[in-house]
Amino acid sequence: MAIALTSAALLAAGCSSSGGKGSEEKANGAGGGKGVNTPRMTIAMVSHSGEGDTFWDIVQSGAKDAARKDNVQFDYSHDDEAGRQAQLVQSAVDKKVDGLIVTLAKPDAMKGVLKKAAKAGIPVITINSGGEFSKEMGALSHIGQDESIAGEAVGDELNKRDRKKALCVIHEQGNVSLEDRCAGAKKTFDGDMSTLNVDGTNMPDVQSSVEAKLQSDSDIDTVLTLGAPFAATSAKAKEKAGSDAEIDTFDLNAQVVKGLKDKSFGFAVDQQPYLQGYEAVDALWLHAYNANELGGGKPVLTGPQIVTEKDVPRLEKYTERGTR
Repeated sequence: MAIALTSAALLAAGCSSSGGKGSEEKANGAGGGKGVNTPRMTIAMVSHSGEGDTFWDIVQSGAKDAARKDNVQFDYSHDDEAGRQAQLVQSAVDKKVDGLIVTLAKPDAMKGVLKKAAKAGIPVITINSGGEFSKEMGALSHIGQDESIAGEAVGDELNKRDRKKALCVIHEQGNVSLEDRCAGAKKTFDGDMSTLNVDGTNMPDVQSSVEAKLQSDSDIDTVLTLGAPFAATSAKAKEKAGSDAEIDTFDLNAQVVKGLKDKSFGFAVDQQPYLQGYEAVDALWLHAYNANELGGGKPVLTGPQIVTEKDVPRLEKYTERGTR
């Protein structure tokens, strides 16, 4: 893609035989290693992730790879409670980082602190969630998928599979991106779709809630989860409930690919989290190095891509190494 080609060209132009400071430091997954000879930068990413969400491991994998290349110290923190996430962003602002990457799952909580970042002259890239709020909050760009469009793609796929009644499981109540996914799917789905709010930080609660719903309504033929870890948990709930519902999910990991391969899952929606992390770090480096801005005021889309068992041979090796 054009972004990658631009980055590669700049990398070639910016490298020296010594590789600068980056080549003197051992690659430790948080920046350093052989790369460009541009001045050392510190970039902080603050996400809305809860504990144990493997999606964000993949985002970090991309960010760390870009950080090694770009001579960037990459600092990651997260909190699924919006107020505490804002406090982590404030901490990064107080440390006078050179760039910020943030998610806008609950955008109202981020308004004040992102104004402080702008006042401090810290460039911001938003990723993953809340893309429609990115520009008004002063971000250079948003990198991710359009959640409504992704949801609509799911609805179309369910129609192709002749599904009739679906349950959309929201694992973080109030997250605008998750709500947009369900709403988009409901918009294009010809059948009936209901939503179920669960506590995504408590997998036993997720399983019991989905199980109870399937037991109470045997007409549900599809469970749509909005993150890869919840697909496996819903599959357990399906088994205990004695349901024949198909399990479909947003996002990929090795377990989801295995499920696609053995057909215990129907399909997945890939938004390429590795690319979100990589391009966010690289975009901030490009902005500092060459005053570049991606997207022309529009989001840089990394998805959606519908993935089925047919895609497993192509993607399996990447999910095993943690980059898809």
